[in-house]
Amino acid sequence: MSDDVNFVQAARREKLSSLTAAGVEPFAYSFDRTHHTSGVFALLAPDAEEGPSVRLAGRIVAWRGHGKTAFAHLADAEGRIQLYLRRDVLGEAFAIAELLDIGDIVGIAGPVFRTRTGETTIRVEQLSLLAKSLRPLPFGKEEVVDGAVVRHSGFADPEQRYRQRYADLAVHPEVRTLFIGRSRMVTAIRSFLDGLGYLEVETPVLQPVYGGAAARPFVTHHNALDARLYLRIADELYLKRLVVGGFDRVYEIGRDFRNEGIDRTHNPEFTMLEFYEAYADYTVMMDIVERLFVAAAEAIRGVPGLRERVPALSPPFRRIEWVPTLNAALGVDVLAADEETIHELAKRHQIDHVDRLSHPKLLDELFQRLVESTIDEPTFVVDYPKALSPLAKPKRGNPALTERFELFAKGRELANAFSELNDPLDQRARFEAQARLRAAGDEEASGVDEDYLRAMEYGMPPMGGVGIGVDRLFMYLTGTANIRDVILFPTLRPE
Repeated sequence: MSDDVNFVQAARREKLSSLTAAGVEPFAYSFDRTHHTSGVFALLAPDAEEGPSVRLAGRIVAWRGHGKTAFAHLADAEGRIQLYLRRDVLGEAFAIAELLDIGDIVGIAGPVFRTRTGETTIRVEQLSLLAKSLRPLPFGKEEVVDGAVVRHSGFADPEQRYRQRYADLAVHPEVRTLFIGRSRMVTAIRSFLDGLGYLEVETPVLQPVYGGAAARPFVTHHNALDARLYLRIADELYLKRLVVGGFDRVYEIGRDFRNEGIDRTHNPEFTMLEFYEAYADYTVMMDIVERLFVAAAEAIRGVPGLRERVPALSPPFRRIEWVPTLNAALGVDVLAADEETIHELAKRHQIDHVDRLSHPKLLDELFQRLVESTIDEPTFVVDYPKALSPLAKPKRGNPALTERFELFAKGRELANAFSELNDPLDQRARFEAQARLRAAGDEEASGVDEDYLRAMEYGMPPMGGVGIGVDRLFMYLTGTANIRDVILFPTLRPE
């Protein structure tokens, strides 16, 4: 901590002591407010000089003292407004005002009026300190650009915005707006699925057997049960158990966890939407995904400040086939090529850790490098090889492929879906193949889930299933480049 910051904090603590000595409680219990800042401006008629009295609470974000008077700006969740304080109006309470700092949270009461420069302002007649700020917030400098006030970030290190998201939100209203947009999007997704008759459910985060995706899990231990448990890497297998139980349409929006690297599109803890519909296949789910994306985009467009960031979506989205597209990119038939050929192609295209990756994983990495990364507009990639899709049904007419699609845009995967496998004998064989890969060193391969197989053996209806990364979807719909900017508290290296 710098000497300057130490000095500022010491000065604020001295003011705290002065307030306490004067009998002022610096940390209040509550405040009864009548308005937010955004609602105050409409109270003053265009031709009126003064309007009704209001009660507001918020943070002091600007202060200009002039002896017996002062101007300040108060900010709350909906905006900011100017305050005008006079010693002869506030009386003894003006002594509180003289001990205020930028960042203090106050409650005020007084009439709305218009200054000679035309700015809507509140003449403060009552002032209450609600919380004394003992640490200065990183407010940046303000300047006027094209008639608008632009505030530059006060964070010297951009990573501190993620470490101290509370401070980032407090000083950057545009960041609050972004997360409001995310919340509106999630609400719209729920409403869309509810409207189709889906039931929202909750499934276990701690699982004795992990599965439903190719990923390395986080491992923990339950002391009372003396059992190893895993943080879920996907919701899939438990949701499909519920379809066996008679819930025809289910969905869950929840946190999943994958013990993987951190980059601009990956965070170890992330939000997934998964939904499953009995008696549907992957073609039905493509239509639902398109309509869901449109509903999510419309919800974000309704948030002031975000409308211009949302891309125009025009279903139906483009569709391409996995195998022919990769064949064209590599110049070989990837299903007919032997493992040595794929191994050499992976080296040629600079795939990392080639010698440590399984044959299916090499195919997946080549597709990501040569095809996925080049897709800009929303595009469904359909009909994946069987080895890459252990939970999908074989494609009708070509059992070497599966009825699976992924949706990509801007080089990122946004959705993954199957005509779900409901043959327990086929499923066991695929689980066992995955278990052999894991035994050979593939840390992302799953094992055999006997309880899930038992559920399938009772009879699993045909169904379509979809998984959508909520974080990545919001990134795409708002043009956000880094996943840490759309997660309130992203995972970071400990300080």
